[in-house]
Parts: sequence; C-alpha cells; structure tokens
Amino acid sequence: MSYHRQTRGNRALPSVSTLLLSILFFISKPSNAQSSSPVFACDVITNPSLAGYGFCNTGLKAEARVTDLVGRLTLVEKIGFLVSKSTGVSRLGIPDYNWWSEAINSYIFDVGFFSSILHGVSDVGGGSSFTGLVPGATSFPQVILTAASFNVSLFQAIGKVVSTEARAMYNVGAAGLTFWSPNVNIFRDPRWGRGQETPGEDPTLVSKYAVAYVKGLQGTDGGDPNRLKVAACCKHYTAYDVDNWKDVSRYTFNSVVNQQDMDDTFQPPFRSCVVDGNVASVMCSYNQVNGKPTCADPDLLSGVIRGQWKLNGYIVSDCDSVEVIYANQHYTKTPEEAVAKSMLAGLDLNCDHFTGQHAMDAVDAGLVNESDVDTAISNNFATLMRLGFFDGDPKKQPYGNLGPQDVCTAENQELAREAARQGIVLLKNSDGSLPFSPFAIKTVAVIGPNANVTDTMIGNYHGVPCKYTTPLQGLVETVSATYQKGCPDVACTEADIDSAASLAVLADAVVLVMGTDLSIEREDHDRLDLLLPGKQQQLVTEVANAANGPVVLVIMSGGGLDVTFAKNNPKITSIMWVGFPGQAGGLAIADVIFGRYNPSGRLPMTWYPQSYVENLPMSNMNMRPDNSTGYPGRSYRFYTGETVYSFGDGISYTQFHHWLIRAPGFVSLGLDPSHPCRSSKCLSVDATGTYCGKTVEVQLEVINAGTREGSHTVFLFMTPPAVHRSPVKHLVTFEKLLLGRTEMAVVRFDLDVCKDLSVVDETGKRQIALGEYVLHVGSLTYSLYITI
Repeated sequence: MSYHRQTRGNRALPSVSTLLLSILFFISKPSNAQSSSPVFACDVITNPSLAGYGFCNTGLKAEARVTDLVGRLTLVEKIGFLVSKSTGVSRLGIPDYNWWSEAINSYIFDVGFFSSILHGVSDVGGGSSFTGLVPGATSFPQVILTAASFNVSLFQAIGKVVSTEARAMYNVGAAGLTFWSPNVNIFRDPRWGRGQETPGEDPTLVSKYAVAYVKGLQGTDGGDPNRLKVAACCKHYTAYDVDNWKDVSRYTFNSVVNQQDMDDTFQPPFRSCVVDGNVASVMCSYNQVNGKPTCADPDLLSGVIRGQWKLNGYIVSDCDSVEVIYANQHYTKTPEEAVAKSMLAGLDLNCDHFTGQHAMDAVDAGLVNESDVDTAISNNFATLMRLGFFDGDPKKQPYGNLGPQDVCTAENQELAREAARQGIVLLKNSDGSLPFSPFAIKTVAVIGPNANVTDTMIGNYHGVPCKYTTPLQGLVETVSATYQKGCPDVACTEADIDSAASLAVLADAVVLVMGTDLSIEREDHDRLDLLLPGKQQQLVTEVANAANGPVVLVIMSGGGLDVTFAKNNPKITSIMWVGFPGQAGGLAIADVIFGRYNPSGRLPMTWYPQSYVENLPMSNMNMRPDNSTGYPGRSYRFYTGETVYSFGDGISYTQFHHWLIRAPGFVSLGLDPSHPCRSSKCLSVDATGTYCGKTVEVQLEVINAGTREGSHTVFLFMTPPAVHRSPVKHLVTFEKLLLGRTEMAVVRFDLDVCKDLSVVDETGKRQIALGEYVLHVGSLTYSLYITI
C-alpha cells in the first residue's frame, strides 16, 4: 500500500460531472476526532421509515438485499461506492464508509481510506484511530517472526484476538470492519523491504499462515460462512516483491514470470486464501505481470480470482493503482480508459479517489456501462451485508457487547509475548552457552542501537501498542545490567567502541542487540546489501574480543543478514534472531536468554551470504536456476549454493529424535488399461485422475531426548523425481508439538497423492511424477515410489 501521493503526470481537464463527483469526495477531510458510536446503515430506531427498504430487511437473502439497494441508487451515488472512502446516501440512511483499515501495528498517515490488521489493529489508512476511549491495541510480532513459530493454531489465535479488538474499536467508532491484511506475497529476494510483512519464502508455509490468519480474523462464533466478524484481504496480487531497488520502482515494474513459477510459487498463497480461507477480498498490486497491470488484467481478476477460485467478496486495488496505470505506466491514454480497463477486468473498489473522479466520464464515453458499475458495487455491498453493516445498531448484534475493556487485555498481551517467544530463532549456541543462569550471571552488559528501542520492535504497518518492553527493560527484570548504545542509530556511521568494550570487560556476560529498522528496510525501500549496517560488525567484533564471558548477538531485523563473521567467531557464543518482536519483545528475549522459555522458532527464509546478491538483480523473477547463465535460483526449493543459515534452521535447549513407524514403499495409481502411459513410458501423469482420492499415510514417532520441556516443529520435506524442473526439496507439511522431557508422541501425516505429491510442470499444470520420492524428516530419509 502507498502512504504518499506522487505527481502522476499531466491530466486531462475534468468534465462537469467529474467536478461534481470531486465535490462529493472532498467535501470533508478526515478528522482525528473520535466518535463513541459505530458507523452503520439502516438505523430504523432513529428513522423508522428505513424499515420499508428491502436492503434493510434482515429476513431477505443478501443477494436480494443488494439488488434492492443498487436499484435505489442514482449513477452518481453508485460511483461514490467505487472508492475506498465511500460517499454515503443520507436519503437512504447510508453513512460514509472508510474501507481502509489495517490489522497490523500503527502509524498515522493523512490518507484516510482503510485500516490494516497485519499484526495488530493499525491506524494506517485512517479507518482506525487511537485516541480517548481506545489509546492503543495489542501489537503482536511482525508477521515474519510469527511465521517462524510454524504454529498454525497460533496464527489463527492471533487473528481472533486482533478481530476481537477491531470489533471492540468499531463499536465505539474507532475502527471500520474491512481490513486489508494479510500480506501473502512470497519473500523471494532477501533485500525486499516488505519481506518483514510476509510469512516467508515457502508457498506451503505462506498458504497455511494465510488460511489460519484469515479464519481467525473473519470467523464468527457460530461459524456461519455467510457472516463475517471482520473482512480480511489477501494482498498484493500477484508476483509483487520489488518496491524501490536501484532504478526499479514498483509503480512501473513489469514482473516477467513464467507460468511454472506463477502457479508453483506466486499463486498458491492467494489460491489458499480464497479457496480454503474464504477470504472476503483480494488486493491487486501496483506492478505489471508479463506486460499487463495486475489491476487491469481480466485473466488474473475475473478469470482466476472469480472464475477459477470463486471469490466470495470484492477485489480492491492497491492505493493509487488505477491512477498508476495511466500516469506512471502509460498503459492507457486517458484516465477514463484506466478506470474502464480495471473495472472490466474485475476490479470492484479503488483505494483512493481516482475511479470516482473519472468513472462518470468513462460511462459517458461508452467505455463502461452502468451495469458494470452495478456489478462492482454489488460485490462491495455484499461484503458489508456479511459484516452486518446494513443490519442496524451493531450493539444489538453479535459482538455488540465488545468495547474498550476488550482491548489490551492481560490475556491478549500475554499472547503477544508468547508469539514472540515461539518465533525467536536460536541460530548458534556454542557449548550450551545459553540459557544463562541468573545465579551464575549476575551482571550483563547490554550494548547496541536496538537494545532499548520501542518503535523498531513493531516494524511497519503498526498501531499504538498497549505498552512496550524493550530488550534492555526485559533483561533488567532478571539481572543487573549496564547499557551502551554503541552507535547513535542502526546506520552506525560512527561507533563508540571504547565505551562499549569497557562495559563488556566488567560484565559476566554481554548481550549485543544489533540489526536494522525501518530506515533500512520498509515499504518503498529495498536494501542494497545483506550486511549489518555501517560499523555494526566492527562494534560486535571488538566488543566480543574484549568480553570475559559469553557473548550473545541478538539480531533484530525483518530480513536475513550475512553474519558469517559472527557465526565463525568463537568469542560470539550465541546468535539469536528476533525479527521485529512486537510490544513484548524485550520480555520474550529475556525469557529465552534466561531459560524461562525453550526456543522453538525456525527460519522461514534463507539467510544468504553477501556474495549471493552482488550480481543478482532483484528484478529477475525466475525461481529456478539457469546453469547456462550462472543464475543461482531462489529460495531453499531451488537454490543449492552456500547459505549463512538455511530455511528451517533453529536450535532448541533440548534434543528431539524421529523414527519412522509407518509409510508405504510403493503407491500404485492404478491407471486404466487404456491410459496412454500403459503403452508408452511416461515421466508423469496429470494430477486430475480418479487416483486423486488416494492418500499416503506417514506415521512418525518423535521423542524429546533432553532434560527440558520444549516445542518442536516436525517438517516433512519431499524431494520429487527430477522431472519438470521440480524443486530440489519442498515442504509438504508440518506440525508443532510440545513435549515434556523424555516424552514421546506420534505424528501422522495423510498425504493426498494429487495435492501433496504433485509438481507443477512447465505449462503450470500439476503432474504426478512417476518414480522415487525421498521424504525428509530431520536427518531421517525415506524413499517412496509412485508407479502407474
């Protein structure tokens, strides 16, 4: 999403009808004033005459109500509902509505269109606000760290808490009901500034996160799929993961993607959102894909999202995207053509006002019909119907009892702490350096530009947290500490190494909290390298050399960093990645360091060496390697070169062992005697036959062989036969367990032959490869053969 306005080039003079619409859209500016009442339509108590309207009749089906409403609107009024800050119709008892809410954390921008709930209720977009009645909301870890927990139930639990707080805020006029989260793009390139918002580089993980979080946000207590607690939105569709790198801008970038990578990597999370998560909205992105703007591509919108996946909801543009089509990409000659192409492609709602300004002229020019406008606003209204927006007073509906007392509860804040603990990844722990004993470690030198930060902990798209606990504050609750920033900020152009080293000499242990912040990686700002910024590496090395006790390097960042120097330095005894850990980050870090929590996080993305990116353009979207050009490939699924740390890496304070209990050696598809592969050799068969009902049962015994209770993620990876340029390794599924010391559990995976054991061929179709599949669980490998 875009927070700022840019000059988009020369504009044609608006018509009279456009000017009239502009007056409607800008007659009032967003206010910071907070109401104590929610915004809703069909207030039959205040205006009994509204009860006669069909769209206010809750006894009718939603489709009939939407049809009735659309039929009562003039064309000018209809156009007012094509934009994110929708203009109400007072004669019908419909108030203005701001579609943009963000479920994440929280900045304030003068945009005023939506809100987000990426990792807590946010005031980005103006659909939510923090003043007076609700001064803050629970701020969970940034998504990339939550994903590192590999805990699907946690993903859903966070979504449920966030939606509860959002509904509570809505009931006092502090939030909307439509939230433009989650971000389910693949973290393809480690330099991407928005990688922190995503669940990582693996399509299986991202898909599972997307479905669970969406269900947590949208799910009603009764489980009615036709009702919504809040409306989620999966973004940014599709193949979007370059923001601003060198001379490449997201506003003009043409993402050239082959069909195999599209269907194997970029599309699966969005498909899961719609098909499995029943998400209420999908947001198209700024970029083009293979020469077409995503928000004006009928194949991607009407063809795939609505046609193949059967979206039950609305399609919204990223903010200014329709304007970008005309003014930045010059894909159309006029604004009206941009509006028409996007609407005819399947776009229902334009974040910002561009469509509202030019839709009337597009109709007058015959580029679109009024019926096209009807189709778009019908999808928007249907979503609001599912939210209860047209059902009268929300306080008399489900969730009407929620209020400020349900925001920032002790339970919600404890979940934020637990999420951070579960996500923290221990990457190095020489000689069992951690956990520290508070009886042996009496003093700690806490050093680094991120050691006592607040806003940095909550990343981008954040709100106002209930409270903060910084790493320094968290450690001080357990042990006596001295503190030195070492650098004035994370850029670390200068370092006070002498002062930092002098603290290290005197302490029993050293905790260095280094890394990045939003000045280094964020929306509209990609990184140029993977190194610790400025003189951070020098500071870490010299402090470690001066220390007399164990040295823990804590990396606070959204993306991976090349910390090979620390990995190979015996003086640095432990390395811990904490992402952007949310409001309770300092407590969680201290819990892990002092052993109150056994770390169980695993990396959701590969950490590459700096050499990987030195000659690798971010703009090359190919996932698979090309030996003829030396192109290395992307992610653990296709890249086989050197890494600093690999996808799935992470250390526990205990040890887990796996044994295979049950798995078949052979699976026969039982092809019909007339099948072509019976008479000629085939490398694969279509994943669409009657054999798709077949399942493969894999049972594993997992034991905690250590002396501590601990959580453990059981990863089931697969190496398929080497056909169709298939991945070298692919995560099929995973499950997280909590085991006491010496406790054993049995894990069962039921694998669908067509869904779980297929690969995507060069044309984008799923195929079941014939031959040997190697299944991997930890150090355990097992061969499974699929035959005809």
